[in-house]
Amino acid sequence: MELPGAGVNSNECESVSSKEKMSEEFEANTMDFLVDLPFATVDIKEDSEITDVPKVNLERSKKNECNNKEQIKKRKKKRKDYQPNYFLSIPITNKEITKGIKILQNAIIQQDEQLARAMSSDGSFHITLLVMQLLNEDDVNIGIDALLELKPFVEEILQGKPLTLPFEGVDTFGNQVGFVKLAEGDHINSLLEIADAAKRTFQEKGILAGESRTFKPHLTFMKLSKSPWLWKKGVKKIDPKLYEKFIGHRFGEEVVHRIDLCSMLKKKQSNGYYHCESSIVIGDKNGGEPDDAELVRLSKRLVENAVLKAVQQYLEETQSKNKPGDGSSVKTEEADRNGTESDNNRK
Repeated sequence: MELPGAGVNSNECESVSSKEKMSEEFEANTMDFLVDLPFATVDIKEDSEITDVPKVNLERSKKNECNNKEQIKKRKKKRKDYQPNYFLSIPITNKEITKGIKILQNAIIQQDEQLARAMSSDGSFHITLLVMQLLNEDDVNIGIDALLELKPFVEEILQGKPLTLPFEGVDTFGNQVGFVKLAEGDHINSLLEIADAAKRTFQEKGILAGESRTFKPHLTFMKLSKSPWLWKKGVKKIDPKLYEKFIGHRFGEEVVHRIDLCSMLKKKQSNGYYHCESSIVIGDKNGGEPDDAELVRLSKRLVENAVLKAVQQYLEETQSKNKPGDGSSVKTEEADRNGTESDNNRK
């Protein structure tokens, strides 16, 4: 006896096994791309992964089943085109930490000079809270609005208490990415809550944000993917012996004062930090006041936005005046005709 629904055309609807295969291929391709970005294994699985096909009730009609399949295909295509180019960053500004990282980097380079190509540059040290895709200026402005809306959520999570991040020890992701570890403690829960609030806030704005792995806060100091030349030379793993003396090293504490919306692709600032579109100040403002460079950057953006709005308004007004049947154009034509007649009379 043939079960209801068994006659569904295979050309119209994909099989579950085919769906799972495509999902795995997509995730693998995404991983290859993400490893070259300024974060490593920052996780985002819950909202980025493609959900499983729901079990079709045997009594569900062929039309409903195919509609479900079509929706899943659309979600696949949307995620397939998703390649993050912006991220939320907590900059590491404590000189004790940055000095310790430079000592670590130099110690590794002394043992293998080739690895100098894999080191993160000065001024770029940070923790990534969230990655996202912003395709144009409008998206960036929406991202800035989302960042501003995030601030009260962060303040609610912290309840007026400072968020202090202690860094201790060194580890790697698959011997490919070297990072300084965040010590265990309540601060990790607070950081996870902030990251979750950020993802929710940006996604509610319609922004594609997140990744497909569990968020693990870390401070990257080297990545082999930074230099394809190393792979060609046979350097395919970070030898744990290179950093064994720093396994238990205490690098210092960073008090979070700022969260930045940064570009992965735009030219970095003169101090080595990523191009920053906007920032929110967290906690004690005395320790987190924006510097002169940041004030100039924010002022420049305000001016650019004002100019863009003025140009847009001018274009809209011009187009409106040039529309057929516009009273002003009729008056202009009458004035021109009257002027011509007067000239003929004078002749």
